[in-house]
Formats: sequence, C-alpha cells, structure tokens
Amino acid sequence: MEEIGFLGMGIMGKAMAMNLLRHGFKVSVWNRTLSKGFCDELKEHGASVGESPAAVIKKCKYTIGMLSDPAAALSVVFDKDGILEEICSGKGYIDMSTVDAETSSKISEAVKKKGGSFLEAPVSGSKKPAEDGQLVILSAGDKGLYDAILPAFDVLGKKSFFLGEVGNGAKMKLVVNMIMGSMMNAFSEGLVLADKSGLSPNTLLDVLDLGAIANPMFKMKGPSMIQNSYSPAFPLKHQQKDMRLALALGDENAVSMPVAAAANEAFKKARSTGLGDLDFSAVYEIFKGTEPSSA
Repeated sequence: MEEIGFLGMGIMGKAMAMNLLRHGFKVSVWNRTLSKGFCDELKEHGASVGESPAAVIKKCKYTIGMLSDPAAALSVVFDKDGILEEICSGKGYIDMSTVDAETSSKISEAVKKKGGSFLEAPVSGSKKPAEDGQLVILSAGDKGLYDAILPAFDVLGKKSFFLGEVGNGAKMKLVVNMIMGSMMNAFSEGLVLADKSGLSPNTLLDVLDLGAIANPMFKMKGPSMIQNSYSPAFPLKHQQKDMRLALALGDENAVSMPVAAAANEAFKKARSTGLGDLDFSAVYEIFKGTEPSSA
C-alpha cells in the first residue's frame, strides 16, 4: 500500500503508527509537539516526520488523524498549514478521533468541498489493544475510502464496521464509551462497598470473573485499581469528555440518561481534584474519598 500519513502521536496514535510500521507500511507522521524521543523512536522504525498536517497530506494519498478531542480534530483541518490546504481529488482523510457527529460532519463537508474523500473511524479500545492491533473500528462515510484503507484497518484492529453515513461512527463510539464510563463507576462503588463491608476486593474480582457480568475491563483494571495505580491507558479527562458528548447526544434525541449523568458528575469531580491525566479508572478514588498514592 502507498505511504500513509498519521496525524497525532498521543497514547493511541503513537501505538497505531508503530503498528503500521511494524507491518511494513510506510508512514509519515506529524504531532503538534515533536519531542526528540518521539522523532527518534518513530524514525528508528522507518517513519518520516512531516512539518505540518498539510505537508503530510501533500505527501500521502491516505492520511489518518487521531486527535484528543473535537477542538484538536477541527484544528488540524481548518488551521494554517492544515489539511484543507492540500486535500484534493484522489486523496482521502480518515479521522479516527472520538468526536461528536457535528464535528465529523463539519470536517467531512470541508474535505469533500476540496474534492477529497472522508471517512470517520473512531475506535473502541485503549493503549493495549492499540499496541496489539486489537481495536474495534467504527467507520462511516465514503465507502470507497473504507475499502481502500481496509488493509491498514486490518493491521490496526480485530474488526472493522462500516456504519453508513458520516456521524454514525461518532455516535456509536459515544454510546460505547458512555456505557464503559457508567460501568466503571458502578465497578468502583462495588469495590469500595466490598472493602468497607469487610470483604476482600480481590475476592470480589474473582467472583465477578466467574459470573454473568464478567468482562475484560473489570479483569484488566481491577487489580491496578486496588493497588491505587492508574498509569493512563485512556486518560480520565478524555473519558469525561466522551460522557459529556454522549449526554449531549441524549439531549438531541430526548433520551433519559440518569445513570450516565451521575457517572459524568463523578468524572468531573475526579478532574477537579487533579486526576484528569491518570487512567479513567482513577474515578475509583472519588468513591474511596482519598487521593491516589501513585500515578
């Protein structure tokens, strides 16, 4: 496949770009802040480093964006030296950021107006699935671009969905992350309740893992939560952003979401106490009523 551009080298973007490089893809990367270590590590694996989003778009037929939030996703498109300066017929932009449907639609319209093709493709999964190529990719938009980029998606994920028109991928991702955030709050309450009731939280994990509500998130996050360790696989500030966007989607569709609303308040409280850059499981500290002993 031709060289792929990749914009955004955060926790997810860097792991995904590395995956493409390890599987023999040529990749041209860009990040807002280019630290020496970032450049060296990716260059060692064969990446070239672009000076701007526009420079990467100019060089590559297909470019992927993995940005932190709607503001960042819009910035790489519309700002000076952004995507719109070089996108044109025959080039495609794939935005894998988690944003709201309105943001995706704005980007899609701007890209198509310049003659380019657009695909939104947010992912379900955090750092470890990104490193292992086990993401779930939720695509919507240009079907031709989806078919063309599938070889890369097959490396990045274990399953890709095509969900139709632009906005559907964003909506699906927000629903998934809203459920995940609500589950993390219930899980945190349960761990605290077990502990305060004189029960072993570790035994609770064993019992949960054998029952109908067993799931990979509880199994993966539980032990580190009990140890007050929250190395960020998915930062709490991003989880709270997704809860906010999901609640806005609920408002648009007149859907009552009291559980998600309560979970969002817990994440907001966690952010206000300085836990935003830790893993989203650090919301556990709010229910414990203590500060984390280690990051």
